[in-house]
Amino acid sequence: MHLSRHPFKELLEDCPVIAAVKSEEGLQRSLQSDSGIIFILHGDLCGIGEIVRRVHDAGKTAMVHTDLISGLSGKDICAVDYLRTETGADGIISTKPSMVRHAGEIGMYSVLRVFLLDSMAYENISRQSQQARPDCIEVLPGLMPKVICRIVGQEQIPVIAGGLVSDKEDIMNALQAGAVSVSTTKEELWFV
Repeated sequence: MHLSRHPFKELLEDCPVIAAVKSEEGLQRSLQSDSGIIFILHGDLCGIGEIVRRVHDAGKTAMVHTDLISGLSGKDICAVDYLRTETGADGIISTKPSMVRHAGEIGMYSVLRVFLLDSMAYENISRQSQQARPDCIEVLPGLMPKVICRIVGQEQIPVIAGGLVSDKEDIMNALQAGAVSVSTTKEELWFV
C-alpha cells in the first residue's frame, strides 16, 4: 500500500464524494477530481495493477471492487491476496463477506457492499457485517435517507451511500442522513 494506513473513517470524512469509475475515460477524469478515494469498478486481472498504479500516482486511495474485475470475481480469497501483493491496492469492495473479512485480516481497507432490495436484505445487514467485519458498509441504492439513518444508528460503522445518485441534492440528503460519504459514477458530481 502506498499510503500510511489511516483509519478508513478518517479518509472517508475527508472525501464526501467518492469517484466510482467504470471505464478508462472515467478513470482519467477521476484522477483530476478532488475525490481522494477512487472505487475501481472495471478492469481485468492483467490490467488492474496499472490502474491501481495510476490512482496512486495521482495521490489517491485505490479501492478495487473484486466482484467486477474479470479474473478476480470468484469467491476465492486469493484474489484479495493478489490485489495486495501484486497491485498494492489499498482496499477492496465486495458483496462477499469472506472476501471483505480477509481484506481486513491482511491489512487492507474493506467495504461491504449491500443491495437493499427488500426488508429481508435490510435484516441481513447485521449478520453480514458481523461475518465480514468491514471498515464500512456501502448501501445501494443511496437514495433512501430514512434507511441510511437507521443503518448508521444500528451498525456503528461508517456508511457510504451509492447507486442511483444523480445530483447534488441526492448527495446532500445522504450525508444529512448520516452517510459519511457518497459514491457515484456520475462524473460531474466528482467536482461538487
